[in-house]
Amino acid sequence: MAEKPTAAAANVALAASMARPGVLSLNIREKAALYAAYMPFLKGGGIFIPTSRTYTLGEEVFMLLSLMDDPNRIAVQGKVVWVTPEGVQGNRTQGIGVQFTQDETGAAARATIEKVLGETLASSRPTHTM
Repeated sequence: MAEKPTAAAANVALAASMARPGVLSLNIREKAALYAAYMPFLKGGGIFIPTSRTYTLGEEVFMLLSLMDDPNRIAVQGKVVWVTPEGVQGNRTQGIGVQFTQDETGAAARATIEKVLGETLASSRPTHTM
């Protein structure tokens, strides 16, 4: 049985800005972590963000994504469409799924992530959401 990726094992760092609630910063350093976090089944794509902070469905958030060794951060807006609460069955990572906005920044984020993942998108490994 395959091991479920965890935020710690996947080398994912998350820091929520205290100055601006709703602003999330996600640093993904490994392709496996990006695969586990990416949500290609959402219209326009999305990403799972491990967090213990409480969010509600439909809440709008602003994200700054850092992927692998790319020095440029991807700034993208989205809305919360998935919530994994603490202590959920199957020991899934607590956090939120954010659907990218249907604009050019959302499309650019999706394209960048899918370019990095390449053929890995077709994998059947478990993710943080499915």
